[in-house]
Amino acid sequence: MNTSATEHGSDHNRLLSSLENVKQRYHAANPESYARWQNARNFMPGGNTRTVLHYDPFPVSIVKGDGTYVHDLDGHRYTDFLGEYSAGLYGHSNEVILDAIREAIAGGMTLGGPNNWESKFAEAVCERFPSIDLVRFTNSGTEANLMALGAARAHTGRDRILVMDGGYHGGVLYFGSRNSPVNAPFDLVFGRFNDIERTLDLIDANRNELAAVLIEPMMGSAGCIAADKEYLTALRAATEKHGIVLIFDEVMTSRSSSGGLQKVLGILPDMTTVGKYLGGGCSFGGFGGRRDIMELFDPTSPKALSHAGTFNNNVMTMAAGYIALTKVFTEDAADQLYARGETLRGNLNAIVKAKGAKVQVTGVGSILGVHPVDHPITAPDSFKDQRLQHRQLLHLEMLMHGFVFAQRGYMSLNLAMTDEDLAGLATAFASVLDMHADCLS
Repeated sequence: MNTSATEHGSDHNRLLSSLENVKQRYHAANPESYARWQNARNFMPGGNTRTVLHYDPFPVSIVKGDGTYVHDLDGHRYTDFLGEYSAGLYGHSNEVILDAIREAIAGGMTLGGPNNWESKFAEAVCERFPSIDLVRFTNSGTEANLMALGAARAHTGRDRILVMDGGYHGGVLYFGSRNSPVNAPFDLVFGRFNDIERTLDLIDANRNELAAVLIEPMMGSAGCIAADKEYLTALRAATEKHGIVLIFDEVMTSRSSSGGLQKVLGILPDMTTVGKYLGGGCSFGGFGGRRDIMELFDPTSPKALSHAGTFNNNVMTMAAGYIALTKVFTEDAADQLYARGETLRGNLNAIVKAKGAKVQVTGVGSILGVHPVDHPITAPDSFKDQRLQHRQLLHLEMLMHGFVFAQRGYMSLNLAMTDEDLAGLATAFASVLDMHADCLS
């Protein structure tokens, strides 16, 4: 008998047993959430209207948030390390932002015209991000990326777009599955993240057809994988050489400093897309960049591109976004949060090393990714579909310890967190690694 195969089978059986055990404990602890989910399935496919919020065996139902904590239907409190996938930067009850929203809606909610907040918010965004000369607002990061791609195509007179395998730029721009039938029908070329030679070859081969290169300076949804500075520098040079619009999707990473990850790296794209937290907790997206590109949307021009959206300048988002960016997420606050995230990631990886676990924590600043693999991760195909049951085990055990993040391992910090909250996560993480050393080491 093959001893190695026998040991592997035994390891897998232990994993399945451990996973089944935590699922049973989770189910027993959350009967109300389970019942709500079952009922919701009568009216929504899978009881869900936002795919990313579902996880196995079923999601807990959140009924309340305060500070950095969320509470579920079964009465449990969790420290929120999901952070609404980075949109929840301010926590759940920042009074400065709530006061701004109250003031805005007291003057009328749907005004159907320019309002007092939007130009001030636009000025604040342009001042914070060095690549944005002019900006326009949308209702989501998805819309922002769609509009940026449209602007690039109009500006260059070309149609093709270079994106990265496994990338995510919104619900209709998801490239984990290249052939998703709900994707927008762009003419796409697929590069490999952090692979300089392959990407430059693709740019050169398609130089006369490429309108844009769309890339996150750190892939967020694809696993919190940071781009090498050398890689982005090479992209900047190649796109500049061939007149291709370089678009940085900073919907997540704009929180990485007072001027986004582009400021940290010292690399300026032609266009930047933003979203998530910049709306102060309200629905938001934005796209901006070089003046000559953005002026394509100037409605006083006879050849202006149309950009519609009933709620693009809704008073709640404009007020919350402006006050949050100028009064709460100041430049000092941004730099401090970045440093706290870097420290936490270092601490978690130190725990992993001490425990001898086959786990690693990736990311940049206040956005982290937990992966139950120990080999280098440079692109989504470095870990795709690997150790999915180990991910479930880690996620459910951390939920049972009172800490919520995404089942795929995604975490983000918020401004309401204390040092005790960060230390509590580290302690729980170490405890879970000890509990399941036979599966995770």
